[in-house]
Amino acid sequence: MTPDFFKYQAQTTKFASGFEVEKAEGNYIYGKNGKAYLDFVAGVSANTLGHSHPKIVNAIKEQAEKYLHVMVYGEFAQEKPVEFCKLLAESTPEPLEVTYLVNSGAEAVDGALKLAKRFTGREEIVSMKNSYHGNTHGALSVSGNEFHKREFRPLLPLVNFIEFNDEKEFEKITEKTACVIAETIQGAAGFLVPDKNYFKNLKKRCEETGALLILDEIQPGFGRTGKLFAFEHFGVVPDILVMGKGMGGGVPVGAFMSSRKIMETLSHNPKLGHITTFGGNPLIAAAGLATLKEVLESGLMNGIDEKERLFRELLVHPNIKNINGKGLMLAVNLENPEYTIEVAKRCMEKGLIVFWQLYRNEYLRISPPLTITFDEIRKGCEIILEALEED
Repeated sequence: MTPDFFKYQAQTTKFASGFEVEKAEGNYIYGKNGKAYLDFVAGVSANTLGHSHPKIVNAIKEQAEKYLHVMVYGEFAQEKPVEFCKLLAESTPEPLEVTYLVNSGAEAVDGALKLAKRFTGREEIVSMKNSYHGNTHGALSVSGNEFHKREFRPLLPLVNFIEFNDEKEFEKITEKTACVIAETIQGAAGFLVPDKNYFKNLKKRCEETGALLILDEIQPGFGRTGKLFAFEHFGVVPDILVMGKGMGGGVPVGAFMSSRKIMETLSHNPKLGHITTFGGNPLIAAAGLATLKEVLESGLMNGIDEKERLFRELLVHPNIKNINGKGLMLAVNLENPEYTIEVAKRCMEKGLIVFWQLYRNEYLRISPPLTITFDEIRKGCEIILEALEED
């Protein structure tokens, strides 16, 4: 299978492992080599409840027996998408009340940018340096790493970048700004957490200038930081909320959410302000609804802080310079990108899946399923420390 993988499937790097997957269950992925691998990556924060969670699998099976795709988004009332959007509204603070379901986090970012421009009538966008919002043209345009963008220019014009956590740069947000977009916790840059009052003051500046605040919760959302959404830690509510990855529990989905007043502007002048064939697919919505219910009802979020503390207590080594992040999105700084990739390879050989950060390869990614147990944390950290000791 591996030769065909490299021959027929488009590659994104020159060093993909080609690891052959037999099955995945719980917090483990099983290879065709018969070996079990403890998963500390969760599909890059996508498998919120681990692999093949029975409630998600059953929800998909039940929906598949009723109907799959029946109509493009926004025309027919379908049970699971409606229930999903309703529960999201009930679980988030005002004025967030209406959800537009799409196919990925990147599409959700594109939709959110369009919505902000449509509502404000403005053209300029402010984003953060070193941010990552996806790889569609719109999402790439507001991502803040030039190395990953320069070969694909021209991108969206009138996008200005400011330093994350630097309030002195708020002066670049003006009456010409349609929106400010920020990751609540910067992901690809190494899981950088905002200063305590940063988002409060950013929202204040947006209100002063009439700009909308878009918060990208594609990674930290759905319980990963101990709250349903990370913005709840920082005393702020965005005008537009973007989500994806973990909201589907392992299936492709994204969404952007706002007030009814803002969201309804996509329905006229022109109509079909955003349109998607498969957004709100009932099979995907059934999985998302099952995931959200389990996150809210299981008590998993109550244990996130303690699990973070255990990771930080165990991962102490001279080669670890610091650990960024919050909850179960942690970035372990090994200082050297080549070394970090080598450590990840050693961990894989020992039965642990870890990865590295997109922009900052010196950071080892730890983003396990919320279902990770304390014993599994101990087991995985022991493997990481063994890998570090091999120098």
